[in-house]
Formats: sequence, structure tokens, C-alpha cells
Amino acid sequence: MSDRIQKIVARLPDLKNVTEVWNTAESRLAEGDAAFVADLGIALANRYGSRAAEVWQYGSVFDRLLRLLTTTPGQGHVEQALRLLSAAGARPASGSGSGSAKRKPARYAASLLAAGQAPENLTVVFAGGSSRAGASEELRSCLVHELVLRGVALGDLPEIERWATSPHWRHHPLAWLPLELSALEEAPPLPSYTVGGSSYSMPYGPQDGPGATLSNATRVPPATETTTEAFSEAAAAAVANWAEESNGRSETRTYDLAESVEAGSLPDLLVSLDLECLRGVGPRKRLALAACHPENAWHILFAAASTGGAYNNGEYGAYGRLAAWRSVAALSGAPAEAAPDEVERSAQACDWYSFGAATKWFEGVAWDVGLASVAPGARCLTVLAATDTD
Repeated sequence: MSDRIQKIVARLPDLKNVTEVWNTAESRLAEGDAAFVADLGIALANRYGSRAAEVWQYGSVFDRLLRLLTTTPGQGHVEQALRLLSAAGARPASGSGSGSAKRKPARYAASLLAAGQAPENLTVVFAGGSSRAGASEELRSCLVHELVLRGVALGDLPEIERWATSPHWRHHPLAWLPLELSALEEAPPLPSYTVGGSSYSMPYGPQDGPGATLSNATRVPPATETTTEAFSEAAAAAVANWAEESNGRSETRTYDLAESVEAGSLPDLLVSLDLECLRGVGPRKRLALAACHPENAWHILFAAASTGGAYNNGEYGAYGRLAAWRSVAALSGAPAEAAPDEVERSAQACDWYSFGAATKWFEGVAWDVGLASVAPGARCLTVLAATDTD
């Protein structure tokens, strides 16, 4: 360990801010000394990794070092990032509010790498015997699907394709996912990262558009609720992180209808079901309802799952993708054991709608989701609503 690193490590807990440490690391990286950045992070992890909650400076600096290495293009930077992750026990901690990064380190690191590096620079992650790599199986699993989400053809990267198609990880949860984007997933909303922050789109939110017309003259078919615990868990998979890690809540319902429901009757039907999220809808609080494509529904669910709610960063790309598929499968009525292509067929066969209302249930800040799916034949209706607030 160099004297410079020793001094930084020793005085870190006494610093009022860590800007000077950030600047030192950035200067050394600009000079071509990526090893210094990794060495500093490793030294900090060895000293403070078990005390991250007490030493806020550690989390802030570690996250900065990891972002420096992952967002600066070049295989050498990837190798140093892997050194850092491996030596630190793959525990990227962030003192700048990134709680999910602490709990989901491999997911976070994979998202950073896929967003910041050319795919060919990432083959070293899958170099099995390389002492320079040391990548965990979880990091590799997540990275495969972060690349797929970005439209990377794994066939053009033999080292990665060999690992991704090998049978040894077939029991991993992510192994269920297809190794190329389906039509349902085309152009998924993905985050972009810089050394100091990130940005992403939110294809959901409060719906303040024209309200759907409610008419007592519209015939509403009798509905029998058939919601089960298994359905609710699966349907809410994409927004579960809002409730578990932030201030969110969700509502999931499924109904069998005595007769087919026409599109024009759907607003009245939804209001008649006494959904918690729509209580109070009427002449003064109108229901916003719009038909949408199944691709739109998947994008909404993926964004909610991958980027999270008000106070968390979600599941990141790979597990966000899995959660979105679980929700789509449940909402479209696909069998629990269905393969991705069967889920996609079920989703494409349904009629999808997004909805919202200015009720007490919806927080109306930024994180509002309302989706309804009508199965072929219009005799089955599923509903997912979710909201979160800061």
C-alpha cells in the first residue's frame, strides 16, 4: 500500500467532505493509473467495509471509485473494477443514498459495467481461470441480461455466449429469461450513468388527462373476484420493491366476468369493483383510462422494477427484467410454469389499459402505476395498481 493510500485511509473518518479524495482518484485515473483507484478502494474496504454504516465517507468514496472504473471505457478499467469488487467481497456501498447498491452489489455493478463499457471489454468478466477477473457467478448472470437488455447479440461474443448457454447455471432464477430481447421488450427504458450520478426515464406517473366517461346506462357484467395470494405476489412482482424498500403500496385483483365486457363499459366496470385505488371516483374525480399496447405495459413494469420508487434504486436491469416478466405473466393469465414465448403470446392476446385517478389512494407525486388486462373473450379482468411517495 502506497503512503498516499495509507494517509487517505487513516484520515477518512475525520473528513467533513470527500471531494479531495474523489479528485485524487480521478487525477490518478486520468494519468493512466487505474490500479491506484482499485488499490485505494480495496484498502478502504479492508479497513471500513464492516463499519460502512458508521463511516459515511467510506460508502461515498467506494461508490465513486467503482463508478470511475466502470464508466471509464477500457478493458484495463474493467479488470481493475473486478479486482475491487472481488477484494471487497463484492460489497459496493454507497453513502450517497444508494441503499439498493448495498443490498444488491452484483446487480448494481453489472448495470454500471453494461452501461459504461463496450461489450468486447466485458469478456474478461467471463474468463474462468483469469486471476485478473475473479468475477462472481452472480455478477456474470446479471451482466448477461444487462447486455441482452442493451441489444447485444451474445453470438458475437463467444466467451460470453459459452458461459450463458452452459448448463451449470440452469437453476439460477435468471436462466428462465431469453438470451435475446423479445418483441414485447423492444427498446426497454434503461439508465445512463456518469461518475457522479444517473438518469432514467419514468414511463408512468399521475394520469391527469381527460377522464373516461361514466354512464349508469352502460351495462356492467357481474364480476366474481378470484384473486389468490399466488396471483397477487406474481402480479405485484414489478412493484414489490416500492413497498419493501420505499413508501409504496400496491393493489392486485382478478375477476371472472359473467359475460363479455365491451371496451366502452370498462370504466364503469372498474369503478363498480370497489377497488381501493379508485374509491371516490365519480363526477368530480374522473377515471383516466387509455388503451395501451402490451409493449407499453411491459415497459411500465420494467421501469418500476428496475429503477425503483421514491427511496430506492430497484432491482436493476437483470432482476428488473425477471420481475416485469412475472407481472406480465400473472396479469395476462399465463400458466405459472409457462416459458417466455408462451407468456409473450398470452400478453399479446390480451387487451391492455393504463389508468389512474386523483384519489386519496394514489399519491400523485411521480410513482403511480395503473394497469388492467382483459383476456381474450373479455370474460376475465386483472388489475394492478401501485403508488409511492417521497
